[in-house]
Amino acid sequence: MSRILIIGGGAIGLSLAYHLAKRGSNDVTVLERNQLTSGTSWHAAGIVGPLRATPNMTRLAMAALEVFPTLEAETGMSTGYRQTSGYWLARDPARLDELRRIANLGQTLGLTPRMIEASDVPLSHLDLKNHVGALHVPEDANVNPVDLCMAYAKGARDRGVSIREYTGVQSLRRKGQRITGVTLTDGTELDADQVVLATGAWSRELAANVGVALPLQAVEHMYVVTEPMPNLPNPFPVIRDLDRGIYIKGDAGKLVIGGFEPNAKCWDAYGPEGDRPFLELAEDWDQFAPFMEAALELCPSLETLGIQHFMNGPEGFTADTRPLVGETTVDGLFVAAGMNSVGVMSSAGIGRALADWMVDGHPPMDMWEVDVARVDPHTASAKHMADRMEEAVADLFALHWPYKQPNAGRGLRTTALHDCWAEAGAHFGLTAGWERGLYYGPAQPYSTTDQGWWQLVEAEAAALDQGTALIDLSPFTKLEITGPDALKALNLLTTAQLDVPFGRAVYTQILNARGGIEMDVTITRLGRDAFYLTSGAATRMRDRMFLRRHLKGDVSVKDLTEAFCTISVMGGGSRTLLQGLGSLPEMAFGHAATAKMAGITCRATRVSFVGELGWELSIPNAQAHQLFDTLHKAGARPLGHYAVDACRLEKGFKHWGHELGPKITPLEAGLGFTIDWSKEFQGKAALEQQKSNGLQQRLILLQVHGNALMLHDEPVFEDGIHVGLTTSGGRGPRTGLNLCFAMVAVQSGETLTQTCDRRFTVRVAGQDYLAQPLRRPPFDPSGERMRA
Repeated sequence: MSRILIIGGGAIGLSLAYHLAKRGSNDVTVLERNQLTSGTSWHAAGIVGPLRATPNMTRLAMAALEVFPTLEAETGMSTGYRQTSGYWLARDPARLDELRRIANLGQTLGLTPRMIEASDVPLSHLDLKNHVGALHVPEDANVNPVDLCMAYAKGARDRGVSIREYTGVQSLRRKGQRITGVTLTDGTELDADQVVLATGAWSRELAANVGVALPLQAVEHMYVVTEPMPNLPNPFPVIRDLDRGIYIKGDAGKLVIGGFEPNAKCWDAYGPEGDRPFLELAEDWDQFAPFMEAALELCPSLETLGIQHFMNGPEGFTADTRPLVGETTVDGLFVAAGMNSVGVMSSAGIGRALADWMVDGHPPMDMWEVDVARVDPHTASAKHMADRMEEAVADLFALHWPYKQPNAGRGLRTTALHDCWAEAGAHFGLTAGWERGLYYGPAQPYSTTDQGWWQLVEAEAAALDQGTALIDLSPFTKLEITGPDALKALNLLTTAQLDVPFGRAVYTQILNARGGIEMDVTITRLGRDAFYLTSGAATRMRDRMFLRRHLKGDVSVKDLTEAFCTISVMGGGSRTLLQGLGSLPEMAFGHAATAKMAGITCRATRVSFVGELGWELSIPNAQAHQLFDTLHKAGARPLGHYAVDACRLEKGFKHWGHELGPKITPLEAGLGFTIDWSKEFQGKAALEQQKSNGLQQRLILLQVHGNALMLHDEPVFEDGIHVGLTTSGGRGPRTGLNLCFAMVAVQSGETLTQTCDRRFTVRVAGQDYLAQPLRRPPFDPSGERMRA
């Protein structure tokens, strides 16, 4: 068994220790520089909210409903866990759409949320005349953070975990790509096979000393506790007045009032006060005043009630308001930090999932939303994090409009062609950390129904029929893989055969041992021992980590993502346009060759993510402007990111992180055509077993009848029975159809034709819509345009 060191004795670290011990890890030590809970856990509000905005975040949060009572039974210690129910209040009609979607999701996962009228909230203390509705969540609860941590600690100690208080860690130790242990503040060195950073707001610098970037910022986070309030219901439900950014909860006859502030005040976790245990920062009524005013408006009787305590303590927030969990770029170094003020509630699910990950060597569920592998190192800079705190904290309660874009911290990554797209009229958005043109035209307001940019996207896509469109694919991950063992090593990972002629571009999956899709890539063979791999922009760091850990032998991987621009030239007129600009070699679909356009040498690859005739042209950044200008003057027009995504949907093309992921196999995703069963590859045995046993779920494309705004994670029903969730959706700009992918349950041996004969509905914001399975994609199902 390996030796594990957990740095941090708060709710996350102690939960992890407890769950590791339950999994049989017998050499686990928790290192806490002061006393247990003395960082941020001790001053947490203790709200338990199991319902979140996505399935996987809800599953992680729901673990508290099981773990907290079990922990009490096992240890005999009270955690203060008590189900109180809760009400999510809405003042903005658009908020009701969001709440209905969340309620639909929660109901499919075993919770019992329901929408009610504001007048049906049974609390006479509240003035709800300005509210338009509410979401009632019976499973909302409270827990005592310190008592919970002490129960975790006892449960861990009872199973052999060593907990060392007043033991500070000065630095981490690594050898090559692997963690080897820690150095304590007294100079003592402790060896370990696995080390976990569970140090909350204090995690960033420890990680940085071994080259791991964490976009984590400590801020001042505040709440107040009132004097006892007469006739307060017991228990008092958790109240979230979302459109004012505040919450109210009961606390032994008193009320706790807090909020998630815009322009949160950054706090230096490494300054003079950074080491102080149980730190309380100075009261700041100027900062807290808007929340107090909102609370008084909501609960007028507070006017006669005094404030017993003003709590201002440090909390760690991340750039995208999602936790940082999992194995870092340093082998054996894990992180569980950046809980964004919900660490106590999250401790059960995060602790259990990370324990499983560390013991089994892989996550127990799809954890991409929280995976630290998603982190772009650029986002960890002090300036960027300070900029993001303008809205990252408030984002917890802010209305999550469909297609909402962040405002703060923009412009971090731009391609060499950014100015060209801007001059062409791009409305930019942030996708996978890069500034990309979402559509071309004036900015459109957010909406929960028809999108104002739909007509702009339709006009952009219309040019594909006979004309030519330009797409900026420069943010896509671009890796050069070379070496004497490159072919053998890659072929042991890919489902497709890579021993192909030079210049062949192969679409393939890279799997884990369980048959799940870890990477969805196109690999071009450039030479005997040279390959060029492209994948999505969002998975750049993750893909590099996966390849480093799984490519065997004498193989080198070089990241060329920012060394080249890639312009996708697509549409019915693309061949004619390109031939008029230079020498375009004749090549079949799925091939690459050197071309010369307007005197510029580039690599032309004949592939398409929008289902049209076209080429991807890769050129050095220095020549990108010249090529763009030449193409644009010849009549090619830009196609935005929204149009690209909508076109790939009506062509039936899947997307990693939505349709594809580590818990989904190629057989389930309808990508069996990429598999060469005659060769060996990682995950093949799992696929053979699945092929023999039959599928339990299948990805299908649905045409949704009606004007529902399809996004993702909408429940799918058959005869009133929940059978799956959508994975992504949108409106096809060339077909005009409302479309979505969905993963649905199937019977063993059920054919695709049989699945398509079933009758499904999707539930969107509380309404059911007929959803017709499509046997073939609605746009150019035979692929004639793309392969012409």
